[in-house]
Amino acid sequence: MPTLRSVALFVLAAILEIGGAWLIWQGVREHRGFAWIGAGVVALGLYGFVATLQPDAAFGRILAAYGGVFVAGSLLWGVVADGYRPDRFDLIGAGICIAGVGVIMYAPRGG
Repeated sequence: MPTLRSVALFVLAAILEIGGAWLIWQGVREHRGFAWIGAGVVALGLYGFVATLQPDAAFGRILAAYGGVFVAGSLLWGVVADGYRPDRFDLIGAGICIAGVGVIMYAPRGG
């Protein structure tokens, strides 16, 4: 169950961080205004809080592993929100990142 909770927290963190950055992007680059920017700032703040809820207490490990989730999640966000079509190298890279998440976070440790 701790692994499922951890994965769910990574997914929520990715939605908040990537979504927050996307909202700011839309507000600034697509001229959608300050409400979009403000919503993005709030989402980014919530991301920072969600990251602290991971069961593992090692900040460096959590953020390192989250980096892989961020990479894969960003590509997925681009597909869903912007119609981006990743090429095979994007997909291979994202797969490597997710494999890294698995090793960093969920490999058995003897201690």
